[in-house]
Amino acid sequence: MSINSPMETQKQRESSCKQSFRENRRRMDMKQILFFALLLVPAWTCKMFRCYNDTELTGAAERKLRSHYPQPAEPSPTAARHVTLSCPVAQLSSASTAVRDRSLSPWTYVQQPMPDHFPSSYTKAVCLCAGCIQIGEDGVVESHDYNSAEVVQDRVFLKRELCSDGGSYSLRPVSIKVVVGCTCVRASSAS
Repeated sequence: MSINSPMETQKQRESSCKQSFRENRRRMDMKQILFFALLLVPAWTCKMFRCYNDTELTGAAERKLRSHYPQPAEPSPTAARHVTLSCPVAQLSSASTAVRDRSLSPWTYVQQPMPDHFPSSYTKAVCLCAGCIQIGEDGVVESHDYNSAEVVQDRVFLKRELCSDGGSYSLRPVSIKVVVGCTCVRASSAS
């Protein structure tokens, strides 16, 4: 058993006090950081899901879409023509420059309305054939050895939601799968 001199005991106490002070200081710093973070979260979420009146809503949606959620170019209005939704085997045209017309899995565009969203509508692709167009010795036919499959892209829209005051709206980003084209794939077989 060793006996500590009064000087060594004093140094141990001082060392222990300094260590305890440092630990308390570290805890205090973490508490302060946590406190400030808790103060900032409501301010941040308030700005994220701010409520807009009717006159501010459209402008706010356009600004958010432009700065945070850029939208892809929509097909031109001439491309979104109304067409009968049937496989155009007889009308297969190599003269067209549009990929959707020259594809072995052709598609057309239709307008899809989305009330309570910004943008309020979008253009989606609709596959015209269940199978795929094949060009062979027998001419042009729709073959069901292959299938037309949708090509899907995720897009962000802003959903208009009523705020708790009952007279204004917030804008919440939502991801929606949009069909942008069609492609030809091998038919799946059940084994």
